Amino acid sequence: MSTNSFRSITLGLLASTAFIATPGLAQTAAASDPAVPAGVSPAPEANAPVAVAPAPTEQTGPDGQGADSSEIIITATKREENMQNVPISVQAIGTRRLDQLNISNFEDYTKQLPSVSFDTSQPGSTTVYVRGVATGSDGNHTGSLPSVGFYLDEQPVTTIGGTLDVHIYDIARIESLAGPQGTLYGASSEAGTIRIITNKPEIGVTAGRIDGELNQVRHGGVGGSLEGMINLPISSRMAFRASAFYQQDAGYIDNIFGERTYCGTAVRDVDDEIIGCIRNGFHRDNSAFVKKNFNTQKIWGGRAALKIDLDDNWTITPTIMHQNNHAEGVFFEDFPLGDLQTQRFRKEPTRDKFTQYALTIEGKIGNFDITYAGAYMHRPTSGVSDYIEYSYAYDVAYEGSGGNAYVYYFQNDAGDLVDPTQYIVGGNNFKKLSQELRIASPADKPLRVIAGAFYQHQSNDILQDYKVDGLGSLLSVNGRPGTVWLTKQERIDRDYALFGEVSFDVIPQITLTGGGRYYKFDNTVFGFAGFGRNPAFFQGAGGNPPPNAAGSTKTGVAQCFTTSGDTLRQSQLNGTDTTLILDGVLNGTPCINVGTFANGKVKPKQSKGDGFTYRFNGTFKPRNGLLFYATWSKGFRPGGINRQPGLLPYNPDFLINYEFGWKTTWGPVRLNGAIYHQQWKKFQFSFLGENSLTVVQNGRDATINGIEGDVNYVAGGLTLNGAAAYNDAKTKGNICNFAGGNSDCSGLDASGDPDFITAPSGTRLPVTPKFKITGTARYSWEVGPGKAHGQIAVVHQGSAPVALKTEDLAVLGKLPSSTIVDLFAGYDWRNMSFELFGTNIFDKRNQLSKFIICGANCSTSDFLHIVPGRPRTIGIRAGMKF
Repeated sequence: MSTNSFRSITLGLLASTAFIATPGLAQTAAASDPAVPAGVSPAPEANAPVAVAPAPTEQTGPDGQGADSSEIIITATKREENMQNVPISVQAIGTRRLDQLNISNFEDYTKQLPSVSFDTSQPGSTTVYVRGVATGSDGNHTGSLPSVGFYLDEQPVTTIGGTLDVHIYDIARIESLAGPQGTLYGASSEAGTIRIITNKPEIGVTAGRIDGELNQVRHGGVGGSLEGMINLPISSRMAFRASAFYQQDAGYIDNIFGERTYCGTAVRDVDDEIIGCIRNGFHRDNSAFVKKNFNTQKIWGGRAALKIDLDDNWTITPTIMHQNNHAEGVFFEDFPLGDLQTQRFRKEPTRDKFTQYALTIEGKIGNFDITYAGAYMHRPTSGVSDYIEYSYAYDVAYEGSGGNAYVYYFQNDAGDLVDPTQYIVGGNNFKKLSQELRIASPADKPLRVIAGAFYQHQSNDILQDYKVDGLGSLLSVNGRPGTVWLTKQERIDRDYALFGEVSFDVIPQITLTGGGRYYKFDNTVFGFAGFGRNPAFFQGAGGNPPPNAAGSTKTGVAQCFTTSGDTLRQSQLNGTDTTLILDGVLNGTPCINVGTFANGKVKPKQSKGDGFTYRFNGTFKPRNGLLFYATWSKGFRPGGINRQPGLLPYNPDFLINYEFGWKTTWGPVRLNGAIYHQQWKKFQFSFLGENSLTVVQNGRDATINGIEGDVNYVAGGLTLNGAAAYNDAKTKGNICNFAGGNSDCSGLDASGDPDFITAPSGTRLPVTPKFKITGTARYSWEVGPGKAHGQIAVVHQGSAPVALKTEDLAVLGKLPSSTIVDLFAGYDWRNMSFELFGTNIFDKRNQLSKFIICGANCSTSDFLHIVPGRPRTIGIRAGMKF
């Protein structure tokens, strides 16, 4: 990181204390794996706030530092507690194991979480699921909110369309909370919550570390990373901590030569009717873009935090984090081609960055702990996507009519045909403000209460610009020459909540807990989606010019509102005022068709509601190291809006969870687990509708039955970790093509066409394998002045369907089962460490996801894309602590 960059981060950190005036959600967590160099004892913390819990007493691991074994302090319940005393299914990966497993990103740590699965197309475009609560096809920018919440410390960083892939370095732990967390965590924690807890500044401690890596990817290039951290005392009541990182990931997908020739000359029969075409039209090849290992990415950023003890009871902690990701190419292979090969016809850069500012204030009023904090995140993304497969698929589909040239109007201003190849210029501008105030009674009393209020406002400026070079202005979206289709919308999601939880120790061995959360959501979408419209085109008149390149008379500007309250198309047919309403129109759009007309104005489409979720728990702890619990809880996900004009909004869905779990410690063995039955009510699912627009509707119900567990063993130089999950997730009741259809799908849909079953009762929910297991064995022994170690990590998961709908599943099929093995060997000496590693050592081609980009005319395996896991990677790591 340059001096200027470091100075900018530091100044931004200090400035955040001034401009974040609203409280948000955060809490300083006791780090379970403090980053203190070997042989250095931290100085006693002067005037430490009495609210801070005692440091965890972890069992010593084989490398002489704390192991993730007996006592890990977590904050899953928004109190600092030993994980073994928390009656929730939680898996935690601490600093030590994060380092040992060389975890640096989302894909790395979810391998270690058996209850977690995900669907992805490229870095930053990932949707996460827990315990099989999945329908696939989620993640559209105006689609359903996620069902799994993501938190960076205590700030929710859940975003639509792509989970925030926080670089993992100087992290205290990652907590995975399975099951509905709707009481303490709210709307997007319906199925679970994943929390990334950073290491906080330590007063009185001077410490730092630097780590580097160099690696070679099989079938690919060379990558590496450089990371560093420093903790500095500023005074007896203040400390500063900062980290910085730079990572370059090698590519392994080859963009090979390909060419496409569109229909040109029409073939006619004896009656001069077109019956086919000769492919002598526009020709495209990608010779200018052929490149080996073209899917590279660079990630850099940093984090800085201050800890200021105002007195013995009050502490403030301002934090800033910035991360920037530049990726090139695509991260999928084309099914019809060879291994790790694709054909792309233009450069496809993507840019994804975020900056998070947070301010936490903790203190005490009497015996009660008070926490409030403010947090703001800004995440702009941008990219270019090749869309030739869409253009060419339609040319093939209409070959019997002469191809695109005879069906559509891809012409320039002079009326000459232009190459119909499309590409997409798009991006999102996501902003999130969250704030929470909470109060907690003393944790050592038999009656304990935690209560609070939460507010969140998140907005997203959405742009999807489908372009055809040279397209005439009268055939383009009005005011945007060369744009055949435009989606430009503003989405705003507002959440409000009051929550509380009460725990009572009936006797020292039995605790009863009850909690609830009143929630209110108010979500809106406003803007434009569709084709343009030639101003000279009048609906119903003769001799009209083409309305747009697609020849569509119903979509886009045709659906925009006029001062009469009708759409433009309706106004022209009905003879009402055809003046478009332009008041409030978003910059860069011709008019408004995503909205509702009222009192002469167009307002955003809205979905709002309120409700109540709950959690009841009974805990039995017959002795130390032995805990049993039973839980009945409910989670929810807000309803939302279909951006396609004319479509109704969709309703909230709910997850009811019945769970029995245990947490046990038997000497060097820790064994935890849970059995659960979940009912997913009226779940939301997405599919491509008219014009390949995502449509969300509520299905029937689904049931998920499962069991999960983890085991840890530490003795001498040996550490064993294992975790597994089994999920049987199926639909309950037929899912019809028409959301309002009969249970047997025997009626008619909204257009009067016969309804039909898209997913019969008993269909497996997609993405999540029935069985997933992960295991790690590590042995450490003394060699000379230091210690050597060897480690093996294995992850196996079963097959999983890719889609819910029968017709989609017929094309996409299943993700096959896979087993991935990683090997590590290294040596630690004083404050230095060296390690050789190999991930995916047998170079297995595990499939992370499958998808088809375009609509119905692309629904064959010829257009199938597969996202593979990273091939075998061999590398060396070195680090030093000081």
